[in-house]
Amino acid sequence: MSPHRTGRRPLLAAGLALLSAPRLQAAETGWPRQGPIRLIVPFGTGGATDIVARVFAEAMSRHLGQTIVVENRPGAGATIGTTVAARAPADGYTLVISTISGMAVGQTLYRDRIHWDADRDFAHIGMILQTPWILCVKPGSAVRTLADWLAAAKRQGGLAFGTTGVGSVAHLLGVQLARAAGVTMEHVPYRSLTQSSADLLSGTIPGIVESLTATSSFIRSGSMLPLASSASERSPLFPDIPSFRDLGFPQVVADGWAGLAAPAGTPAPVLDALALALRAAQAEPGVRQRLAEMSSTPGQVYREEAQAFVRQQVAAWAPVVRASGATPD
Repeated sequence: MSPHRTGRRPLLAAGLALLSAPRLQAAETGWPRQGPIRLIVPFGTGGATDIVARVFAEAMSRHLGQTIVVENRPGAGATIGTTVAARAPADGYTLVISTISGMAVGQTLYRDRIHWDADRDFAHIGMILQTPWILCVKPGSAVRTLADWLAAAKRQGGLAFGTTGVGSVAHLLGVQLARAAGVTMEHVPYRSLTQSSADLLSGTIPGIVESLTATSSFIRSGSMLPLASSASERSPLFPDIPSFRDLGFPQVVADGWAGLAAPAGTPAPVLDALALALRAAQAEPGVRQRLAEMSSTPGQVYREEAQAFVRQQVAAWAPVVRASGATPD
């Protein structure tokens, strides 16, 4: 027998013990035996976040042996659903999809309307995915590049762009681009990608800024034309989409993220079990394929690292939100 093969047995045993320990500890608390787990999605149905949440709810349900039910609570830049989760019992039966818009941006933008803190009031279980934002237009128009967009904005005294919420990162990126280029860009908020994409494709609005996760299927089908990406580097899946940085706007850079969180005070064994279920879901070939189809990169930080990441994001985006002049109304 190969020495490599014999050396793998202790490592395998140790790995299995590590995987089973948090689940056993969680079982001792009676979790998750009391009923289905509620996963709050702070966005409407049919959007990228909703789709991803349902993929992970199904996969994690298998690993936990308990049903996870998705509940959509959209509105106010993802802060309505996030508020519901913050007020929920810390018993492991309420989870929330944490997002850069709801947590990092929303905490500053809606500071007078919310009564929770992204770090203090939530236990962050792990990051689900990362994705950049894309400025897209309808194919067949005179606007085929970012330079065309900016020239049209100057010539027409401004162009409108849609996003899925006031104060969203997409909104802030549009503000940053307009300021950097010296043009006017009017923000038009929508409640969902379904609405904004319909208006884009009908010609009602000239452009939208949305995540690559949300727009990738439209881009692949040719129904949306991408002009530029907020990514720090080009996506290997869409190498022909230039970044704003490539095109001379290094300040218009942001990588979006979505994660999984629970109310602060949720027992540590439960959080550990959830983190293991999240990692196991991310490792499933079907889930990885689904993320690839949506041009999303799986998250790679969990528990303490996820908590520190969200804390850093709140601090990094607070000055950007204040400088943008964006208001909730």
